[in-house]
Amino acid sequence: MIYRKATFADVEAIYELVAAYAEQGVMLARSRNTLYETLRDMVVAIDDDGTLAGVGGLHVIWDRLAEVRTMAVSPHKRRRGIGAEIVKRLMEDGEQLGIEKYFTLTYQPEFFKSLGFVVINKEELPHKVWKECIDCPKFPNCDEIAMVKV
Repeated sequence: MIYRKATFADVEAIYELVAAYAEQGVMLARSRNTLYETLRDMVVAIDDDGTLAGVGGLHVIWDRLAEVRTMAVSPHKRRRGIGAEIVKRLMEDGEQLGIEKYFTLTYQPEFFKSLGFVVINKEELPHKVWKECIDCPKFPNCDEIAMVKV
């Protein structure tokens, strides 16, 4: 498995992976436009045959606060440590920036619990976190679970 920063060549595969999970209701959809705008935030896992095995992004929100998002692993590659490795690499990038607190909004709390994240009340997150939520089709009735790791 090769782990690296995402490139333009990865966008369509990322879009398809995320869209498939969004159709199942287990993650929020991301537009191609959003993927292009956040491309520099993402790390991908590429299988030996060159196909996308997983993706994750680290989005800086505020002073020493970042969100782990767009986490998806190909259904055929799950339970092999790919997602955990992506999160580890994202947090290593965050540490270089001085990030002290990571959060995620997720429908997969067990995965993030296994990485040391804990469930919190969404209202504990700073208001800055919600600026992108206005564009979400679930706003203002968000049903994602908020989690943090310090």
